[in-house]
Amino acid sequence: MSNTKLFVSAIGLVTISLSAIVKPAEAAYLTYFGQDLGQGENVRLGSTPNSNAARNNFFSNLVGVGTETFESQTTGASTPIAIAFGSDTATINGDGNISSVVSGTNGVGRYPISGNKFYEVAGPFTITFNTAQAAFGFYGVDIGDFNGQVTLNFTKAGGGNQLFTVPNTATLGGGALYFGVIGTDPSDLFTSVSFGNTAAGTDFFAFDDFSIGRQEQIRRPVPVPGFIAGIALAAGILGGKQLRKRKNQVNQIQA
Repeated sequence: MSNTKLFVSAIGLVTISLSAIVKPAEAAYLTYFGQDLGQGENVRLGSTPNSNAARNNFFSNLVGVGTETFESQTTGASTPIAIAFGSDTATINGDGNISSVVSGTNGVGRYPISGNKFYEVAGPFTITFNTAQAAFGFYGVDIGDFNGQVTLNFTKAGGGNQLFTVPNTATLGGGALYFGVIGTDPSDLFTSVSFGNTAAGTDFFAFDDFSIGRQEQIRRPVPVPGFIAGIALAAGILGGKQLRKRKNQVNQIQA
């Protein structure tokens, strides 16, 4: 039995009308998560299938995703750090610096997912975007070996906040995960993301491949099987009513 996990969830309600229109309710967030458990602080995972699957599912709902891989950053650079996602930009403020590992780990469980560079941090930090975004995803490495978890606090463009806790399980050092969020309603747009660490000061994390997407980059939502079944049921009910109505009309004419 695999000791890894992957799930996709939705926070918020979804309504199905008898006219077979499916749309997310306000403040409906889709989240994507996959985790590959670590094998020790000196072991870089040879593959991260569950994390990659979560990233692929996240990307499948977006068009033209912009990603910061940190490869153009200067090793050792500390905040504030200017990062770019194609035409959109952002600034990282708080703790942390740019680290580089060519092979293996840095000796304590951390390494990049793509290229040689990544963002390493033990405390909180905030990414502030130059324009409102609707989607955000990232890889995290070496999270959970000291039972620390990542929290994300999204500052909404229209006011208010939305808090998420990345649902990783405890693991040996060197594990990897992917977490992504897509806001499906205009009220979900956000201008910054603040990262927290439930074990700040004792648990260092590595992050790589930050990705973002604007509202216009979200693909039209595809109903999940449960929704499709609901639509089929609604259509069946309507069809049955129409059939009975026609039969009654025919019987009345014949009478």
